[in-house]
Parts: sequence; structure tokens; C-alpha cells
Amino acid sequence: MTMNEADTRANLIDPKLVEAGWGQVDESHIRREVGITLGRILPTGGKGGGKRAASLSSDYVLEYRGRKLAAIEAKKESLSYTEGVRQAKDYAQRLQCRFGYATNGHDIYQIDMLTGEENLVKGFLGPDELWQLTFDPDFRPGALPEPDFAAVWRERFAQIPFECKGDWQPRYYQENAINNALEAIAQGSQRILLTLATGTGKTCIAFQTAWKLFHSRWSLHAQTNPAAAKKRPRILFLADRNVLANQAFNDFGPFGEDAIVRIEPGEVKKLGAVPKNASVFFTIFQTFMSGPEDEHGNKTPYFGQYPQDFFDFIVIDECHRGGANDESSWREILNYFAPAVQLGLTATPKRSVNADTYGYFGDPVYSYALKDGINDGFLTPFKVLPIVGTMDEYIYTPGDGVVVKGEPEPGRVYKEADFNRIITIPEREKMRVRYWMDRFNPHEKTIVFCATQEHAGMVRDFINQYAVTKGWTTNPGYCVRVTANDGSAGENDLKVFQDNEKTIPTILTTSRKLSTGVDARNVRNIVLMRPCNNMIEFKQIIGRGTRLYDGKDYFTIYDFVKAHYNFADPEWDGEPLEPETCAKCGVSPCACENGGDGTTGTCKVCDNTPCICEKPEPEPCPDCGQRPCACEKKVVINLSDGKARAIKHIASALYWSPEGKPITAKEFLERLFGELPHFFTDEDQLREIWSDPTTREKLLEDLSEAGYGEEQLNSMKDLIDAKESDVYDVLAYVAYAAETHTRRERVQTAKPAITLAYNNYKQQEFINFVLSKYIEDGVTELSTTKMRSLIELKYNTISDAASELGSPAVIRETFVGFQKYLYTPQ
Repeated sequence: MTMNEADTRANLIDPKLVEAGWGQVDESHIRREVGITLGRILPTGGKGGGKRAASLSSDYVLEYRGRKLAAIEAKKESLSYTEGVRQAKDYAQRLQCRFGYATNGHDIYQIDMLTGEENLVKGFLGPDELWQLTFDPDFRPGALPEPDFAAVWRERFAQIPFECKGDWQPRYYQENAINNALEAIAQGSQRILLTLATGTGKTCIAFQTAWKLFHSRWSLHAQTNPAAAKKRPRILFLADRNVLANQAFNDFGPFGEDAIVRIEPGEVKKLGAVPKNASVFFTIFQTFMSGPEDEHGNKTPYFGQYPQDFFDFIVIDECHRGGANDESSWREILNYFAPAVQLGLTATPKRSVNADTYGYFGDPVYSYALKDGINDGFLTPFKVLPIVGTMDEYIYTPGDGVVVKGEPEPGRVYKEADFNRIITIPEREKMRVRYWMDRFNPHEKTIVFCATQEHAGMVRDFINQYAVTKGWTTNPGYCVRVTANDGSAGENDLKVFQDNEKTIPTILTTSRKLSTGVDARNVRNIVLMRPCNNMIEFKQIIGRGTRLYDGKDYFTIYDFVKAHYNFADPEWDGEPLEPETCAKCGVSPCACENGGDGTTGTCKVCDNTPCICEKPEPEPCPDCGQRPCACEKKVVINLSDGKARAIKHIASALYWSPEGKPITAKEFLERLFGELPHFFTDEDQLREIWSDPTTREKLLEDLSEAGYGEEQLNSMKDLIDAKESDVYDVLAYVAYAAETHTRRERVQTAKPAITLAYNNYKQQEFINFVLSKYIEDGVTELSTTKMRSLIELKYNTISDAASELGSPAVIRETFVGFQKYLYTPQ
């Protein structure tokens, strides 16, 4: 008798694992059904249906000394082991296992992910062999390599379990990042970089890394002498925003109140010195750069009150923003604490605008891309609405309105970057606000990015005014501004906004304050009313909406400033790219400034590669945000009523493809045309599938898993001018250029045949009720999952319906049976 997969595992595979030295199957180092991904979220038209593509899990993972060493894909006895090879490779790669196995219980196929060797073997490798082969690629069974310091620390780190609060367990990529950072530390690396997309838990990764260092008693003093590991390390968490430092302080809570301290200017002034009696310290760069002045006016920064070797381990959050930027004086802090191991965290891959970060830290020891997070189901997909307006550019014409301030330059074309900095036209901003507010759900949390703090205040006021006009709210706190000028009141508004149980404030306006690191999971809309300076900034802003939240199957970006062109990145969060070579000196990065020699990139002044000479830039004007200040030139125009009413906007949707890039509706349609033959062979088969709700739902599920969800298919109706049609019409039109019909036309055409087939007037009354819902809301009303709610809506209870229509089986037959007439050829 042939065994199924469960029997194959129990009777054939488990004994072989025990024989290889893995002990009993219930021991923790043999883990079954290890979840890897959640499955990509499938948009359901904003209905929060919680549908996902298939998740991934490994049948077995062999774990030893706290590290995953091999992934096993099991197939039932009657199948060939070859059916599991692809999965074994995929799972081993994701989990960073040296080996993958595919087996049907009889044949065992071993894949070495490092060397590429693949072959049938007699048995599984044992725990010690796998450990040695994983961490010593030159090891061969029987050899006894000399222990080194890296090996000692690797084992000590592995002995410290993750700090699992509640039922938390690290996601596979988080575990990879933690292990790779610790491995780099064990190997003696001083500069370490992790690149993971926003919303993937970088602070959690930093905490778990610090936790293992702390409890293993690793320190700089004991790095090369593990026997001297007695004192716990001192750890510093550096950020560039108070909100980030505060979030990290809370996340590191398990260290205990006595072990963690927040370095704040007020407390330092009150105590007269920086705190030193703690294990984990949190502060922002600005605090560390500030400090008291002596009688000669010389400032002593607070960080200088610590010995240079005071900290063993430093985490630099959002390090691309300045911590490792040669243009920033913040680099002085990192140079001062040069002895410490420094871990940089960033959400942005290597690009020319952040090459200094990668020049300082080196290539990341682990990367996890935005597209990977979306496809794995750990991040929320999104759609982009690029919006074009009739006043995206402006040339002043006398008579346009009243010039309140300044003097418009004759003939000058004012472009997007000029608005609300050089020129302000309030009516233009008001019309933009009304456009996106007419299209969003007024109860969904939204962040609006504005050009300046003043602009953010103006937009806030327009939002609140329009919300009252629309009758959505009378609460003056519906929309609030959160900028640097709003101080502690703004910080408090942000905290309340981040609380998913609170509905007010619903909308935040900001300029730059919220572009990074703000953990607000239920953000459903991002509105871009200011240009993004570069792709890095754009990716950071997008990260405000990618975090998961129950019922959130996508979020929307309203793009007034053509920022979506920043998606023209073929690698979108993929492998880092080299910075562009300077056309003048031929060096990457450019070495022209500060005496670079033009050949090696080494600066002749500081003798470093890349140059670390301090090149301070003037601070922008606090009013206009410009360098140099443009206040005197600023123009304000109040448009005439007719000119204001002439402002129009149009939008078209962009969707995120499974390959990790946004595509237009037209591109979506073209891709769909190429894919549909995989789901049905001709229109007759499509009609047969669609006529039965069971097979129709299976087809829709398969289409969703392939990236063609209900929400996207419905959006195609606009493209083919069939807004009131069935999704069937979309598929038939795309695949076979079939004529489309409205849902009302389908019902009218099908009525005679339905009446003939179901001549009982009570049945007809029920069917007509269902058809009215179909006309109103679409084909989802014909799903068997909707049958009960429709029955209760019309008859109150199932029992009442049964007294009118017959048994539940008869009701179901009626509900399912009449549907085929809707799709009979017309």
C-alpha cells in the first residue's frame, strides 16, 4: 500500500533523521512545517477581505545550536524526489541554509547551496557535520579544525535565545539579518550595514542583535580574548529624530529600566554631566552635537564627555540620512567613537545619492528589498494615482487675480519646485486638496507631504474646512500639522495618530518630519504635494504606508508632483548599484573636490578614501526652506474666482506588479492578455467556468495569486469603457475581443430563460432580488459566500426562507442554477 506524505514522513524520513544523529523528532532541533512567508496580500477593492496568495513553509528545518542548517522538502512515497528539488533550493536559500534536501523517503537528494554540488546520497548529514560545513567551507568529515575566536563567539551568540515577547518569533529575513550581523562581529568587522525595506522591523533586528551581545558578554575588550568576557557591553542607539529614538527606547524595554537611559539635553543640563551609569543609551545626533560653551565661546559637544572607547557597540538608525554622510558634521561623532563596532541601518539600496553611506560601512551583510517584502506578504502592496492638473506650471498674466505679495516675473514659467517656496497660489492648493479628498475614504488615516511648514499649515486648514463642508466631521482636530515648528504639541498629535484605536487626528500634514521611521501601521493614503528630491527620499515616504494592519489590503499614493517617475529604477530595492563615474576625474565617487588626485579617489587633504573632510552647508531659511533664502522674492497671488474654478485634475492608476515595479492600467491589460490562455482555452470554457460560482471563485482565486486581483480587474472596466459590466466581460474582451454588455443588459436578456426554468413565483421573487444586487454591486453578489447574507437580508432567517423556497439544498440549487443563463451567448 502506497503511503501518503504524512505516512512517508513518519515511517521513512523521520527514522533516517534519527539515524543521522538528529535524535527524536519531537526535539527542538528538528522543526516541522516551518513558516517562511505569509503570502502576498491580494487587493480586494478595499474591502479588507484578508485574501493572500499561498504562503511558503518548509516541511523540515534542521536546527543546531540555534542556527538553521538545512531545509528538507518531503514528497509522498509514490512521487519522485525530483518534485521537491525546486522547493528545497528555494527554502534553503531563503533560510540561509548551506544544504537543501528533497526526498520521498527512499531517495535523498542533497543540494549544497554554497558549491552548487547536487547528488543522491545515502543519508542526511549529522548535526556536527552540518555545523562545521556551514561555518568552515573547507571542512571535510574527519578533519578537526583549530578553534578560533570567531568560532567561540559564534557559538556563544547562538546559545542566547531570542527575546520573544508574547508569541513573537523572528521572520526568516530578520533572523538572517541578525545572524549575519553577529557573524560579522564574530569575525571582527568594525563597520556593518543592514539594508532592509521600511516596515520590515530594523529596530527589532537591532534590539535582538544587542540582546545577544549583551547576554553573551561580548565586548571590545573580550573580542579577541573570549576568556576575558566578564563585563557586559555598553551600547549606543543613535537616531536623527526624537520620535525614532523614543520608539527604540520603548522597543529595548526588556533590558530593564536600570539598564537603559535616554540622553536628553534638559536632563544633561540638570545633572551637569552626561549619564554613564547604564548599559544601553539612546539619543539623537543633534543632542550629541550640542553642548555648553566655555568663556571663550568654544562649544564642547556632549559626546566628547565620554571616553572614545566608552561604547562597545553603536547602532546608527536611518544611517543614510547623515550618520555616515561625508557632507554632515554628524560624521564627527562616528569618527570620535571609532573603536566601537558600528552597525548602520538603512532602508535604501546603494545609489549615487547615498554612496557615502556605503563607502563608510561597506556593502550590506544582508539586504531585504521592498518588492521582496510585498511578495512575501510582510508589507502592504500599493497603488499610485499620478494626478495631472491644469496649473502644474504657471505663467502670470495680468488679470489672473490680486498680487498680495512680491512681484511675479513677466514670462517666467513657475514649476512644481517653485510653488509654495517662490510663489504661493492658495486656490491652486485648495483645488488639489479637494480633488484627492473627493476620492478618498474620509475615515482613513492619511499623511500629506507639503513643500514647507507654512504650506503644511495652509493645507491643514483647507482640509479641515472641506471636511466640515462635506459633513464628515466637526472636530477641529480632524487634520493637524506635525512639523518641527509644532514642537511637543506636534509630537503628541503624532503619538495619538499612531494609536490605531484613535480616529482623531485622521490626517497629518507635514513637510519632512514624517518621511522616515514613523511607525503608524494603519496609514491608508499618502498624498504628495511637494516634489521628492530623489529616489531615496521617495522610497522613505512610501514606507509610511507599507506596514501591515488587519483589513488593510493596499494603500494609495496620490501623486501631484510626478514623483512616481522615481520608480524608473530597474532594480527597485534590488542589488546595490555602483555610483556614477565622474566625467571629469574618472573616479567613482568623484574625487575632484578637496584636492582629490583624480585617479585613486584618495583625498590629498585628509588622505582618506572616500574623502572625510568636513564640508558644511549653509542652513536653509526657516521660513522659505531655501538655500539661499528666497523670502524677498516670494510671490503670493489670490486668483480670481473664474481662474480658480478653471483648475482641473485628472488621475490614472498605477499598480505594483509581482516583479516589483508599478505598471499602468494599459500595461496591466497587455500582461493579462498574455496570461489568460493559462487559465482557459477558449471563450466557451471561460463561459462554462464563469457560469458556476464554485469554478468561478476558483478562477478568481487563481488569477489573484498570479497578480490579477479583483480590484485590478474591476479597474480594467474603465479602460475598455465597460464600467457597468461584469468582470466576465473584462476577461472575454481582453482574451477574445468579445463585445461587452452591462450587467443590466445581461439580466434583461436572461430573464425569459430564467422565468421559464424557474416558474414558481416565489423562486422568481428571490432570483429577482439577487439580480438587483448583482446589477448594483457586481458579480461578487453571486458568490456562494454571499448567499446566506442575501437570504437573511430578504427573509430575515434561513427558516423563513425555507418556508418560502424549500429546503436549504433547494435554495442553493436555485441560487447556483439560474446563474448560467446570465452568460448564455447573446
